[in-house]
Amino acid sequence: MAQSEIDSIRALLASKPRPVGWPERRKRLDDVGAVWPVADDVELTAVDVDGIPGEYSIVPGSDPSRVLMFFPGGGYCSGSIQSHRRLVTEAGRAARMRTLALAYRLAPEHPFPAAYDDALTAWRFLRDQGIAAANIAVGGDSAGAGLTVALISRLRDAHEELPACAWLISPWTDLTMSGSTLVSKAAVDPLIHKEYLNELADAYLPAETDRKDPRVSPLYADLKNLPPMLIQIGSEETLLDDATRLAARAGAADVAVTLEIWSHMIHAWPLWNAHLEDGRRAIASAGSFIRAHQGMTASQPS
Repeated sequence: MAQSEIDSIRALLASKPRPVGWPERRKRLDDVGAVWPVADDVELTAVDVDGIPGEYSIVPGSDPSRVLMFFPGGGYCSGSIQSHRRLVTEAGRAARMRTLALAYRLAPEHPFPAAYDDALTAWRFLRDQGIAAANIAVGGDSAGAGLTVALISRLRDAHEELPACAWLISPWTDLTMSGSTLVSKAAVDPLIHKEYLNELADAYLPAETDRKDPRVSPLYADLKNLPPMLIQIGSEETLLDDATRLAARAGAADVAVTLEIWSHMIHAWPLWNAHLEDGRRAIASAGSFIRAHQGMTASQPS
């Protein structure tokens, strides 16, 4: 069943090949991500997050005082509230809390540190709304997962309260592109290849930027005292090594880290949860992880 379902997703992606221009690429991701709409019981509310477009979602029975803040992936150059709406809203259902999806600024129009700064703005917005840090989970997929770790590291360095936990789907953590699976998984990954990642990194990073800067490549960050993190990655992803190396570094820094490697899954597979059982299962696992850590005292810098 899982194999036939993921083959159907592969066919969908093959039917909508990646175009050349940035506006066209953004539309393509929106179109692919929005193939299946949100459930009928989801309540959506647009919100101005101190100048950043955002969207709250909630379903009946969820706790509005607890929030999953989510950064959509797309290589810092595409991805939107629309493309990730089904994923984010179902994650909120699984975690039984409100969600806040962010449309942070995208490159190349807005290169680093625009997205990095927008992440902090969004965090401060939630805290100013009276939401306790321990009642916030932060998550993202791909570049959004990298942004998640970068934000939490920034808060830790500033000696601020930290979120309860982090949820990282198919994280892109190394913009030097040194992961071995960029080569070994290239033939089976239908979406992410080294040449494409280099194009994204060139668009996102000013020329003088060190690609090992932990603000853009959290694999090289000091991960000490970060809150518990769940890393979910597919076995057929070129970014598999980005995820496993991050998990190893986090574990070595005494961070409570859970690494899930999903067989046969491809990049950001929970996006297609409407027609992919493994997508629904991954979201359910994330929901359980987030609920287990909500309300606990988040790690504080010593």
